[in-house]
Amino acid sequence: MPTTPEALMKTFIPSKDAALEDSISYFQQQLIKLGFDIEEASWLNPVPNVWSVHIRDKSCPLCFTNGKGASKKAALASALGEYFERLATNYFFADFYLGQEIANGDFVHYPNEKWFPLPADNSLPTGMLDDYTRDFYNPDNELTADLLIDMQSGNEERGICALPFERQGDKQTVYIPMNIVGNLYVSNGMSAGNTRTEARTQGLSEVFERHIKNRIIAERISLPTIPAEVMARYPHIQEPIAALEAQGFPIHAFDASLGGEYPVICVVLFNPSNSTCFASFGAHPRFEVALERTVTELLQGRSLKDLDVFVPPSFSDDEVADHHNLETHFIDSSGLISWDMFKDQPDYEFADWDFSGSSEQEFTHLLAIFEQMGQPVYIADYEHLGVYACRILAPGMSDIYPVEDLLMANNNMGAHLRATLLSLPGSDADAEQLMSLYELLEEEGLDDFTRVRELIGIASSKGTAWHTLRVGELKCMLALAAGERELALEYADWTLSFNASVFSDERHRYYRCLKAALELHLDDNRNPDQYRNAFASMFGDDTVEQVWAQIDGSARFHGLTLADESLADFPAHQALLATYEKLQQAKRQAS
Repeated sequence: MPTTPEALMKTFIPSKDAALEDSISYFQQQLIKLGFDIEEASWLNPVPNVWSVHIRDKSCPLCFTNGKGASKKAALASALGEYFERLATNYFFADFYLGQEIANGDFVHYPNEKWFPLPADNSLPTGMLDDYTRDFYNPDNELTADLLIDMQSGNEERGICALPFERQGDKQTVYIPMNIVGNLYVSNGMSAGNTRTEARTQGLSEVFERHIKNRIIAERISLPTIPAEVMARYPHIQEPIAALEAQGFPIHAFDASLGGEYPVICVVLFNPSNSTCFASFGAHPRFEVALERTVTELLQGRSLKDLDVFVPPSFSDDEVADHHNLETHFIDSSGLISWDMFKDQPDYEFADWDFSGSSEQEFTHLLAIFEQMGQPVYIADYEHLGVYACRILAPGMSDIYPVEDLLMANNNMGAHLRATLLSLPGSDADAEQLMSLYELLEEEGLDDFTRVRELIGIASSKGTAWHTLRVGELKCMLALAAGERELALEYADWTLSFNASVFSDERHRYYRCLKAALELHLDDNRNPDQYRNAFASMFGDDTVEQVWAQIDGSARFHGLTLADESLADFPAHQALLATYEKLQQAKRQAS
C-alpha cells in the first residue's frame, strides 16, 4: 500500500521540541532496548479533547505512570515521558529497601553519589549541603547524621548517601542526602523531555504550580476569572469545558498568576449533585499550555462517574490551611478549598500573561523568577537511559512535606525493625520478649494506621497478610501471642474497625471470629468448649480451629509468612529488584 501524505504528517504541539510521533517512537524503542515490556493498561476519553492513559511494566506492575493530553498521542507521549522521569530519578524505588547486595555494591543510587561517614558525635558531616540548605533543613540544630541514612540501603556503616545537584545561581555542585530528597520532595520537580531545556522548563513549571496552588488554597486567595474573550482564543479547550457543563458540572476558569507574576492557571469543577468541588492547577510559560494542562488534569484517570468523590468548599480557615490538607491536594487534589476563592471581588486583577519562546528562553525566564525571589534552585541531570531527565529542588518552595518530618516521620524510622518483624512468624520469642517489642512500638510513637510494609520498605503481593498489615494489627498479634488477651481484644476490635475494608473475606471472617472468641475466653462465667460448635456454624470449622490455636498459643501471627532481609519470599519485591538491576546496568554503561 502506498504511503499517503497524511501518514507522513507529524504532530507538533506547543511546549514540545519534537513531534509526538517521534517522541512516542523513540521512548518506546529505548524502553525495549533497556529490557522493559510496557503495556497500555487503560484509556479514558470522558469528554472531547481530554485523554488519559495508564501504562505499566508487565513484569513489575508497581512501575506505572499516567499520562494526559488533548489527544491520544499527547497522552501517550506524556505517560512515556513520565515513565522515563521516574525510571531516571529512581522514583519507582523510593519507598523500598533494596537489600544488602545493592547496599554494599559499587553504588546504590548513581555512580556519582558521595558517601559521608557518620561522625562520632552524630553531627552533620562537613562537605554535605551548603549554607542555605543546612539552615533550611536543620534550623534548630536537632537534625542528626543517623536520621539521614537512606531508606533504600539502610547502610549505617557506609554512612550518608548524598547526590550531586548543581546550584543554578553559580553552577556549583552541592551534595544533598538522598534521605532528604526522598522524604520531603516525593515526585515534585521531576521531569523528562525531548531536550534538556524542555524538561527543565516542565520541572520548574511544576514547582511553581504546586507552590502557588498551596499559597492560593492556604491563604484563601480569591482569583480573577479568565474573560470570555480570552477563553475564545482556545476553542479546543472550550469544547471539553462545554461538554462538562452540559453534563451538569459548572466550570470556573481562573487566572492564578497572582497579577502576572507566576505562569499558573486554576480550573474548578462544581458538582451540584452533592455540593462538592475540585480545583485543578496547571503551569507553563505559555498561557495556552498552562490552561490546557489544567483542564486535562481535571479528568486525568477519571471518568465522569468519578467526579463525586470530592468534598464541599469550606469556611473553616484553619482546616483549609492545615498542612495535611495541602498534602492531600498534592496526592489526589481531594482536599478542602475555601469558599473565599470564589468571591465576586478577586484579590488580583486578571493578567493576560504569556511568556512563550523557545524552550531555552522559557527555562531562562522561569529561572529568573526564582532568582528575583531570592530562591536557590538545585538541579540534577540524568541521561543514562538515553532520554534527558532531571530532578529540581527549590527548598522552601518545592517541598511536599515539612522539614519536621526528617525528625518526626522519617522514612528510615522502621529500618531497625525490619529483620525482627520479618522473622516473627518463625520466632520462638517468649511473652516477655514479645511485649518488649510491643512496648518499643509504643515508645517510638508509631501510628497504629501505618502499614508495616511501608514502615520497613517491602513490596508485598496484594491479598496477602503482609500487604494489609498495619501497626495496630501487629500489636494485636503480639499481645495475642504473649497471652495478653484483653489487650489483644482491644486491638482486634481496632483492626476490624479500621482495616477490615482491605481484608480478604477469609481474613475478615477470622477477625470477626477472633473478637468474639476473645470476649468468650475472657468471660469467667462461660466455658469456651460449650460454644465451639456454634462458632463453627457461624464462622466455619477452619476459621474456628485457627482462632482457638491463636488463643491457646499453639499458633501465632496468623497469615504472616516467615521471611528475612533477602526478601526472597516476596515475589513483588523481587520483580522490583530485577527492574532496578536493569537501571543499574544502564548507569554503569553510561558512566
